[in-house]
Amino acid sequence: MKFRPLHDRVVVRRVEEDTKTAGGIIIPDTAKEKPMQGEIVAVGPGARDEAGKIVPLEVKAGDRILFGKWSGTEVKIDGQDLLIMKESDVLGILEGKAATKAAA
Repeated sequence: MKFRPLHDRVVVRRVEEDTKTAGGIIIPDTAKEKPMQGEIVAVGPGARDEAGKIVPLEVKAGDRILFGKWSGTEVKIDGQDLLIMKESDVLGILEGKAATKAAA
């Protein structure tokens, strides 16, 4: 199934963080917090301004982002746990080393 968000909404897949600390301590699932990093899967066309013109979003599919701990609505699409949130819930885009480290 293909899903396309409306207006200024984005679909985000959470990026799991390491289960070990830098010192080698393994963190159990019950003690882990939900990750606040994600990868954008799909974006809507944009929001409309006062004149009715569509303003495109600054984020695009594939971007690594940071978002607030309680941002978005959790949904399950094709067996994947995803978040749908407004672009304004996105705190920033991870670029460079931070994005590649999060991908690894």
